[in-house]
Amino acid sequence: MTELLLAVANISGGILLGLTTLDKWDGERNFFNNIAGFLAPFDTIIGLALIILAILEFWDGLLFNIVSILGGILLLTHVFGKVPSIETSLRKLSDKLMPFKAIIGIGLIVIGIMGLF
Repeated sequence: MTELLLAVANISGGILLGLTTLDKWDGERNFFNNIAGFLAPFDTIIGLALIILAILEFWDGLLFNIVSILGGILLLTHVFGKVPSIETSLRKLSDKLMPFKAIIGIGLIVIGIMGLF
């Protein structure tokens, strides 16, 4: 059951993180913009799900779960200010990952689709 939830979280998080690239591929249909608009209020929940479920499944697919954790960290960037004890280290990590946001997003979509099969 956690594998299915992780696959759905990967796809959802991938759409939110890779929206700029997906929007270019989509053209004028705005398909991914509409989905991202629906998912945007849940970005904190999706980020937490990515981190927690990837940790629970960590050894089953080590590389895939590391990408899921990184995607979760990127989705939770806006929450880091509320945890002062770890804020600086998480912000530094998030800042280093930000240039790879779209790549991680597309990777999450691919990993999520692979997880469904």
